[in-house]
Parts: sequence; C-alpha cells; structure tokens
Amino acid sequence: MSAPSIQAILDLERIDKDIFCGRAMDSTVFVRTFGGHVAGQALVAATRTVEEGKRVHSLHGYFLRAGKANEETVYMVSRIRDGRSFSTRTVEAIQNGEAIFSMQASFHVTDDKGPEHFDAMRPAPDPEDLELSPDQLPQGLTGLITEWSDWDIRVAPATSYERDNRAAGQQVVWFRSKERLPDDETFHICTLAYMSDMTLLFSSMVPHPEDKVQMASLDHAMWFLRPFRADDWLLYDQSSPSAHHGRSLTQGKIYDRQGNLVAVTVQEGLTRTLRETTAPARDSSGA
Repeated sequence: MSAPSIQAILDLERIDKDIFCGRAMDSTVFVRTFGGHVAGQALVAATRTVEEGKRVHSLHGYFLRAGKANEETVYMVSRIRDGRSFSTRTVEAIQNGEAIFSMQASFHVTDDKGPEHFDAMRPAPDPEDLELSPDQLPQGLTGLITEWSDWDIRVAPATSYERDNRAAGQQVVWFRSKERLPDDETFHICTLAYMSDMTLLFSSMVPHPEDKVQMASLDHAMWFLRPFRADDWLLYDQSSPSAHHGRSLTQGKIYDRQGNLVAVTVQEGLTRTLRETTAPARDSSGA
C-alpha cells in the first residue's frame, strides 16, 4: 500500500460549517500518527474558516495523545476572533472521541507594511552536490524514508558546512516535494507544516549518536515569514539548544534557495532513554 500524496492528505472533507475530516495515513511504517500529518490537516481546517485577504503567520500546537495512523481524524474549529488585521482559530483533532492534538493559529492581512530584516542563511553545499543516500540520514530516520517517498530529503554531512562551536546539536537538511504542487500559497504553507516535523527532532540526537531513545513530538510552533514554494529546495537549519529529563528542545530556520528566511520552527520532543524491553519508536504524536 503506497502512502497518499500530500494533495490527498490535505484535501479535507467538510462535515459541517466548522467541522472537517482528514484521511488516515494508510501507513505500513507508522502505528501512531505522524505529527506533521495531523498538524498539516489541522492547519487546513483552520484556513478554511478564514476570509480571503488573511494568511496564517503562526501556529502553536500540542500533541496530547498518540493518534492511530490508519484511522481518520475529525477537526473541530473554533472561531476565537476576527478583527480588521488579525483572526485567531483554535482547532482540536479528535479520534474515537478524544483530542489527540490541539492547535491555535493566527492569521494576518497581507498588505501591512513595516521594517524588514532577517538572519542570513548559513553557507551550505547545494542540494545537487549531496548524495541521496540512506546512510547519510539521521539515526532512526532511514527506516521511515519509504513513508516519505514523495519528498527529496538530503542531509548535509557535518564536515560540509560552517558549524557554530557554541551549539550542542546542529543539522542542515535540504528538502522539497518531488512532485509539482498547486500554485495556491496557502497549500504550500500547510505542506510546510507537514514537512517541518520530518527531521527536526533528530537534530537533538546529533551529539548522542549511540543513544537509543523513544522519540515523540510534544509540541510544535511555527512562524511563516515570507512566501515560498514547498516544491522548490528549502534549507532547514536545525539546532538543539538543550536536552534534559528525557525531553529535547529543537529549533529550525527554513530558507528558500535565494537565502530568504521563510519560516521558523520550535519544537520540544520526548527523547526518553529506552528500557531494554522497549522497542525503539518515532511516535511523533503524544507520549
């Protein structure tokens, strides 16, 4: 069974005015729902309740329970605020009557003006110069790459880019959709919400390559800063400033090929040392 395309994943069925249903992962790899899957669908549900002229600029989500990968998810949207410049939505993702994910998203008008600046992109090798080789992928990700066969993911070797000597965990990843995606800007934003959870937590394991841990996303925040396309190369500059008590904090800056900072992510995840009787897992949704 092949995994559904991103177009199918983000094509939610409207059940009622503010209630939507998202298709299951139909996965042969995941038992629990991949965090990006539910976050991307939740963001689609939110955007379908917001008027034209406003675009999502941030989301903050919590993974509350481990969802079942091969079951549909219902998304219930609450219209918290609709102002002149901003709108706010809350979304609950429901499986079997229980919330597995809760998200708040904020939308802003697209014609406001103000000062502009952004951090420069870290010099890194071009994606075409990197081999798409499974042994270059982060520990634990190799077995999941078949689930994401629609995505081109290339991890830069640690020796190929300038490193910050003050940072504990660092990782640089180029990624994009292999397939041409629709031209709708909102579709690319929701696609990036899906893609942003793919490799981020693995940056916390860069300083600990031999450790065996249970991994799961606990929360996820994103800020969408500039227009981009998810089917063009994006550089994901990741770092992990702290790991403690079985939890790791990770953060990422996402740049387009021209070096524009298009999004920023912050995520805390479970990185709990495995007991001998526990099988390694990348749950990505609840713990």
